[in-house]
Amino acid sequence: MAKEENKKETTEEDASTEKKSSKMLMIIIIVVLLLIIVGGGIVTFLLMGDDEEIMAQTSAPQANERSAKKTRKSSGDYSNSRKLSEIGILYPLDTFTVNLKSDAGRRYLKVTMSLELQGEELSLELDSKAPVLRDRIIRILTSKSLEEISSKKGKQKVSDQIMDTLNAMISDGTIQGIYFTEFVIQ
Repeated sequence: MAKEENKKETTEEDASTEKKSSKMLMIIIIVVLLLIIVGGGIVTFLLMGDDEEIMAQTSAPQANERSAKKTRKSSGDYSNSRKLSEIGILYPLDTFTVNLKSDAGRRYLKVTMSLELQGEELSLELDSKAPVLRDRIIRILTSKSLEEISSKKGKQKVSDQIMDTLNAMISDGTIQGIYFTEFVIQ
């Protein structure tokens, strides 16, 4: 009888350890699945959040400009902006569509800009040097990554770099400013 009781105890112990191990295995599987789902959700949110923020910045630039103007008017801060009457002659450029620098090569930038000129005679020089100007601008834009141009400071830095490069090429005046009339990143 002692042997039968021993067998029953070992069988019961084996059954209880099997139940415990199957419960532990089930818990581990559930935890791993939850971690995968949560991790996937976080990655999706981060990836989609960047695109939505960039699209919001690029899709409504006029609305952003209007709200910035209202803010400047209400605060009385005109230090960073010039009055419309102070803006010189504008020289519009054709639209630029370029690939941005990236590992995947899947982002592109579509930009339309106008140059603010100091004097009318400069527009004739720009007309004659148009292919070279376009080439230099394309080289500058394609050397930038999404991170470099998606912020306000990044856009200003690109604008300054283009202005410095073009001013070094011209002799009949200077370019005083660059105004982006279209800036779409995709």
